[in-house]
Amino acid sequence: MFTQDYLLQALFVKGEVSNCKYHSSGHIYFTLKDSRGTISCVMFSGSRGGLSFRLAEGQQVIVGGTVDVYERDGKYQLYARQILLDGAGLLYERFEQLKRELAELGMFAQEYKRPIPKYIRTLGVVTADTGAAVRDIIQITQRRNPYVQIILYPAIVQGEAAVESIVSGIRALDRLGVDVMIVGRGGGSIEDLWAFNERQVAQAVFDCSVPVISAVGHETDTTIIDYVSDLRAPTPSAAAELAVADIREILERLESQREELKRRMLRRIQDAREQVRQYEVQLRYLSPASRIRQQRQYSIQLEEKLQERMRAILKAKRQELALYIERVRGISPLEKLNSGYSYTEDETGRNIRSVRQVEEGQRLRIRVRDGAILAGVLGKEPDRQRPRA
Repeated sequence: MFTQDYLLQALFVKGEVSNCKYHSSGHIYFTLKDSRGTISCVMFSGSRGGLSFRLAEGQQVIVGGTVDVYERDGKYQLYARQILLDGAGLLYERFEQLKRELAELGMFAQEYKRPIPKYIRTLGVVTADTGAAVRDIIQITQRRNPYVQIILYPAIVQGEAAVESIVSGIRALDRLGVDVMIVGRGGGSIEDLWAFNERQVAQAVFDCSVPVISAVGHETDTTIIDYVSDLRAPTPSAAAELAVADIREILERLESQREELKRRMLRRIQDAREQVRQYEVQLRYLSPASRIRQQRQYSIQLEEKLQERMRAILKAKRQELALYIERVRGISPLEKLNSGYSYTEDETGRNIRSVRQVEEGQRLRIRVRDGAILAGVLGKEPDRQRPRA
């Protein structure tokens, strides 16, 4: 009858765990009890996937499974396929289910994550206006960069009105156009943080055009918007540090960059001056004026060489001319005349070299060293001693 009853094949029983034993085979044996009675339970090793925590004495749980008879002892017991913690366990199951659904919709995909601006002017905060979270965010922001404007939307972060309030805050700051937004609250139980696990809040974070940093609870707390947001911070304080750049580091970096820029500029100027000096040297050799000077110098050298050649040629020609002059002097009539010889010519200027060329009474001109003598032929005396040519 137990195996044939449909209702007994899928039921949930709530109670307190007692007599819990983990067998070496991997099976778990325990008793589930409440104020009215008890029931023996067993979870075989093959069903351990339905248990996400370690079962222990005194836990309030909800066990899902089937009822059947254990024939050896002749009593019925509950065969568990799934065990959830009562209260928080149901919320955790809802959390896992919504997480799977949103992951399938692609809301956790990395390609939808927007980078957080490195330097911001306005910081939007959606959280309660009282509490440690907002105080930490304001304190850290003012310490890191007092010039950043904080715009707080005082949202309800716990209770029935929390979801609508958080969604309204996200949309309001999105319309205002802040540079980055922090959505979160301080720590608490899973029930206290549950508003940040609702689908409406996750959808508002996903639709927000402003980069969103989730900062819900403590470092160990995890909510749905941690997966949807562009960046998860373990605490509200950490979110402020991630959103706001430290102005001291910026100033130090600017000073360091200024010094580095100064060093590079001085080095560049020094290199440029050295290059200018090299250009000046090159220009002195390659400029038109330099080339003109070089050509002038070359021309002067050529002129000097030409003058030397001319002087050498003139000297050689003078020496040659002197030899010619000496030779001419040896045959010159004037030299003969200077030596005491004379030159005789008739009236026509014909040189008289023989007595046969003259007649008695003929007029002659006898040239000597210092002039000419006019004479007449009185007679002829042939030379008898010299043979006739």
